[in-house]
Amino acid sequence: MSDETIKVLLFSGDRTVREQVRLALGRKVASDLPSIEIVEVATGPAMLKLLDQGRDYGLIIMDGEAQPEGGFGLAHQVKEDYDDAPPVLLLVARVADAWLGTWSRAEAISSYPVDPIRLPEQVASLLRVAVA
Repeated sequence: MSDETIKVLLFSGDRTVREQVRLALGRKVASDLPSIEIVEVATGPAMLKLLDQGRDYGLIIMDGEAQPEGGFGLAHQVKEDYDDAPPVLLLVARVADAWLGTWSRAEAISSYPVDPIRLPEQVASLLRVAVA
């Protein structure tokens, strides 16, 4: 396995959500994976601009509750518009919203509050698939 850093794109309009995710993930989510670098964006247009620039991300984490553009719709748009889209993990407030995750084509769903044990495990699983 390469020792290169894996970039994780984190979208949320809420600074505290971004901070919770960043703190839960740290710099390394698993011993068998390279370090991660979290690139934060607060708006959908900013996220899409980074993807348009062709930057290589191993994973996108999206806040499903973000306003005005939510992570569900953006995840769907990313999966439709980018042939080589990285895996997407959606943060959701209600387990009942899992069906929206399926519609959005997200590879994983994680519920609020951010779980500092479960979230890194989910991220590690998705990154293992992405780097394989």
